Amino acid sequence: MFKKVLIANRGEIALRVIRTCREMGIKTVAVYSTADRDSLHVRFADEAVCIGKPAGADSYLNIPHIMAAAEITNADAVHPGYGFLAENAKFSQICADHGIKFIGPTPDMINSMGDKITAKETMIKAGVPVVPGSGGLLESFEQAKDLAKNNVGYPVILKATAGGGGKGMRVVWNEEEMERAYNTAKAEAGASFKNDGIYMEKFVEEPRHIEIQVAGDQYGNVCHLSERDCSIQRRHQKLVEESPSPFMTPELREKMGAAAIKAASAINYESVGTIEFLVVKHRNFYFMEMNTRIQVEHCVTEEVINHDLIKEQIKIALGEKISGRNYFPEMHAIECRINAEDPYNDFRPSPGKITTLHTPGGHGVRVDSHVYTGYVIPPYYDSMIGKLITVAQTREEAINTMYRALSEYVIEGVKTTIPFHLQLMQNEDFRKGNFTTKFLEGFTMK
Repeated sequence: MFKKVLIANRGEIALRVIRTCREMGIKTVAVYSTADRDSLHVRFADEAVCIGKPAGADSYLNIPHIMAAAEITNADAVHPGYGFLAENAKFSQICADHGIKFIGPTPDMINSMGDKITAKETMIKAGVPVVPGSGGLLESFEQAKDLAKNNVGYPVILKATAGGGGKGMRVVWNEEEMERAYNTAKAEAGASFKNDGIYMEKFVEEPRHIEIQVAGDQYGNVCHLSERDCSIQRRHQKLVEESPSPFMTPELREKMGAAAIKAASAINYESVGTIEFLVVKHRNFYFMEMNTRIQVEHCVTEEVINHDLIKEQIKIALGEKISGRNYFPEMHAIECRINAEDPYNDFRPSPGKITTLHTPGGHGVRVDSHVYTGYVIPPYYDSMIGKLITVAQTREEAINTMYRALSEYVIEGVKTTIPFHLQLMQNEDFRKGNFTTKFLEGFTMK
């Protein structure tokens, strides 16, 4: 068993890891920037170390500072959470070089999935369906234009090979748009990831975004833990996730689960991870990417299969075997991301002081958050300040519980996405399960 785990992250995911470690009898170390001095993850960890100024580059992305914190506190493991350094192969390797266990996959596994071109090539070899595209990095605007016109066919989407979160991504509908889109995507990719490599895929119009949770151990065992539907998105950022997907059938789940296991097995995956797919209306599906870390929406899966995924990560890192059996939803769960954003003003970020906070409760309600009355939301990081999860025996009941819980959720002092979620839960098409990744393009706040 690990004696002490340093959590190289902040906010609700850091607090989430601290809770599981405490239940397992493991001491924890929180790291924090000067902007996060009063965050709950700092308060509830056994030890806390300030690692720098507010900017991510000076703190949560500063590997020397994090490693120094691990060494001075004698931490024998590091949990990276999600975001920041969670999928940084260099960080994983440095941990290994210093005799500190990285709770996640090996550097080679991260690299094999972190570069989208390499990942796509790996999936093709493994027999996992992929979206048609360039098959490699684009070398010029002229090459992109020629491929789109003569091979792939418009519309196409340009993507950063080192990307994520919608950065370095542009949809191109016709030849006239290509040059500007190519230059913009390349510049954004370089600025966001210090890697301006981009590639092309056929743009799949109005798909579902369905992902399969997987787990693998050090002994070659891989299983899937069923699916999550993440189709409710804005600008490629997820806002609502649920399991099981209302679009899913037993046959499709079996096929996608088998494909996800193939994908993870192809790189001998070790840890908890997620295989993301695009699914079209006829239920054909295509590999999109693999996230070699815990996901924001892991709570949805935890609720429907009654399984602690953070604990699973830690056990795998300790060398324990997984059960090897696949898991299937026993309940229905929905997660709403509560962001400090103004949904009436193009979802503009709304940092500031929370003057009043009342979180909902009751049967089937879970809140994962690091904020409290008096907490000051800093402007330097992601705007998510909490996750509200409801679970019930049916989707309709889960939606009704979510609406009730949202109605009880009071946050004053800043704008939040709670009004958006309240309207969504009453939307007839959403309640019927009739939505794709384009659903919010026609959604208007009232």
